Amino acid sequence: MALEDAKHQVDQAFTRADPRGPSFENAFGGATSFLRRRYSKDLAGVDVAVTGIPFDQAVTNRPGTRFGPRAIREASTLQPYDPPYGWGYDPLAVLNVVDYGDMAFDYAMTRDVPARIEAHLGAILDAGAAPVTLGGDHSITLPILRAVAARRGPVALIQFDAHSDSWADDDPDRIDHGTFLYKAIREGLVDAAASVSVGIRTENPDTLGVSILDAASVHRDGVEAALARIGRVTGDRPVYVTFDIDALDPAFAPGTGTPVWGGLASWQAAALLRGLAGVDLIGGDVVEVSPPYDTTGATAIAGAHVATELIAIRGWRRR
Repeated sequence: MALEDAKHQVDQAFTRADPRGPSFENAFGGATSFLRRRYSKDLAGVDVAVTGIPFDQAVTNRPGTRFGPRAIREASTLQPYDPPYGWGYDPLAVLNVVDYGDMAFDYAMTRDVPARIEAHLGAILDAGAAPVTLGGDHSITLPILRAVAARRGPVALIQFDAHSDSWADDDPDRIDHGTFLYKAIREGLVDAAASVSVGIRTENPDTLGVSILDAASVHRDGVEAALARIGRVTGDRPVYVTFDIDALDPAFAPGTGTPVWGGLASWQAAALLRGLAGVDLIGGDVVEVSPPYDTTGATAIAGAHVATELIAIRGWRRR
């Protein structure tokens, strides 16, 4: 196929017959799905299901991450023409990837949301697909990990973030984007000794045994040293990756609720994700993209690339 196919390809989110391969419809038109994948609630034979959780509440500063999934999908329309650069293979040719759409919930019934997320992700996992989730604030990762751990046991977590999100919170009724990791460790969902947080640049008195690779160490020691440390910590354990977009410096991702200077550059994040090729990736998420605070769209573009890299990591062993 070639770009000339845009003359007759449109709305590939609904009309594509082959679930694998690139899409050549015009980036500025057509029904917007992630990477122009087919929208489907049928997960038979699906390898990766991309899904959105458009939920945010009580974030630290700037709300708006409920618009993250929509913006990330739109930004992803720039990517589906060619294999992601530098991987050496095309994950969209190797994997059957669908856009599973967004999770339904009643915005006025906030307390019901975590259970709905857990059930939503559980359905994807039970179908044998790996979930790649577009958030949403970081509170969504806790019920995702509940769904994962219920089926795979405690996982090794690789967290890209400016904040450790392990502040103490023993109230089971609180839904907080800043305490998901504390609760996940307390509930036995995450093996802290096999987990690492990358890009951290805020203080926390207790990281609960999770290894910390702060942003300064990545800047100072380089990407290869960071990847070696990640490998030593996670070993050969099944891995879940959560990527808070504020792991990136605000210069690269201004559209987030909690920007903190001194963060990762986009090239560093790209190299770190690329360096995870070969891990047993159960699934992953990209959260905290808040498009109202970035009129350039750069933050959503970064989020779309992160999600694409997660798909590529998942497909690496099957290339």
